Amino acid sequence: MSSTAWSHQLDLLIRARTPLIWIRSSEEVRVETLLSQAAIRLQSQLTSWNFIDGLSGTLNDEGVGSRQPMAMLQWLQNLDPSRPTLVLAKDFHRFCDDPGVARMLRNLETSLRSTPHSLILCSGQWTPPADLDESLTLLDLPLPDADDLRQLISSIGLNSGSALDPAVLDELTQACSGLSEMRVRQVAARALARRGSIGAEDLAEVLEEKRQAIARSEVLEFCRSDSGTEAIGGHDSLKSWLQQRHRAFSEEARRFGLPLPRGVLLVGPQGTGKSLTAKAIARSWSMPLLRLDVGRLFAGLVGASEARTRDMIQLAEAMAPCVLWIDEIEKGFGGDGRSDGGTSQRVLANVLTWMAEKSSPVFVVATANGVDQLPPELLRKGRFDEIFLLDLPSESERQSILELHLKQRRPGVTLPLETVVSRCEGFSGAELEQTVIEAMHLAFAEHRELSETDLIRAASQLIPLSRTASESLAQLKEWAAGGRARQASIAGRNEA
Repeated sequence: MSSTAWSHQLDLLIRARTPLIWIRSSEEVRVETLLSQAAIRLQSQLTSWNFIDGLSGTLNDEGVGSRQPMAMLQWLQNLDPSRPTLVLAKDFHRFCDDPGVARMLRNLETSLRSTPHSLILCSGQWTPPADLDESLTLLDLPLPDADDLRQLISSIGLNSGSALDPAVLDELTQACSGLSEMRVRQVAARALARRGSIGAEDLAEVLEEKRQAIARSEVLEFCRSDSGTEAIGGHDSLKSWLQQRHRAFSEEARRFGLPLPRGVLLVGPQGTGKSLTAKAIARSWSMPLLRLDVGRLFAGLVGASEARTRDMIQLAEAMAPCVLWIDEIEKGFGGDGRSDGGTSQRVLANVLTWMAEKSSPVFVVATANGVDQLPPELLRKGRFDEIFLLDLPSESERQSILELHLKQRRPGVTLPLETVVSRCEGFSGAELEQTVIEAMHLAFAEHRELSETDLIRAASQLIPLSRTASESLAQLKEWAAGGRARQASIAGRNEA
């Protein structure tokens, strides 16, 4: 929801004489500014209350209710109806567990409907008492959109005495997507203290602020990605598909009528490059990579898991365009929902609904080591644009992977690999990398250059997962063969 649409929704609630409104946001200053603008539009007066200072901003009533939440509510109850008033109660959610305060709020929910007054609570994370659920009207405040950020950054530049170049303003606006107004002001303040102006030089500072914002979210992690899809050995079919989907993010694709890509589910045994692919997508597409640990969504308090899910979705959409990587999704949503009171099923339902209905450029990359624990609704067509099976590499792919790791770790060393490739049948990409590393250890211990013999010795000492978990791998291939998933490698190149 844009800020303009949000303001219209707020105005509608106030004009409809909604008595108790909960604005879910931690941006207290921004909420007060938006309410001030609403008060002007609706010809009302705005007063705010906090526990220390009491009421402020009203004529002849400064300080009323200081350290007395109930006194403020009684003041509001007796307020003259001829003075339409919006009361912003800061941190008031901390007092709502008190039986007297809760009862008074429920009384106000009835009495204020006949007056032009509204009590507005502002808080971030909060689970209201059950008896207040029906009394409160929730209004989520989204993070600043592109227009808000452009106006904010432009005004900061003008106030500092230097108007920003339009191209630099657009670049900073896009970079600041996902940051709160307060965080943008902090970045600008540091830039002004350092150079006396803001400009393109502050993009690195904005990126660091984003990392910190993600770190504070508890459920998302800002990941670095150093290599693109060129660092992936094999999986040519998947690479070609990703190239097509990248073009679908362009404005040209919108004009053509294409919808924004939803995402992809990567299924395969451990070590076949699922995590590497997620990182490579973000790097190749020049998008930030956000990693979601599904286990962190689940909190002990009732309703907290759903709240964390909403915050995760809001933050990911604010960071868009971005890649959201849900790692090992089966560990979070593959259990029995009855064991946790249905929390995991509710969280999964929220995520699936968002994935199906989202209109923001957030590309979801989910990875899973198997499908036996995944809920059927996650695998249904339409949740993801496509499901890919990342199988064990074929002979030519093993050659390519070994060459990549040798080039990365021992550039300039050229070795015959035919024998090594044949000895590594059934090895995953991670096991091939470990083969190269172990061979380097052998050579380094004897103070000489890496040789073909070292690679052969290292390969003979490693027992691949394809031998220790052959049954589960066979089941996964059988599942994919039924048309449920596409092969990540070009048809005909995989070994039987």
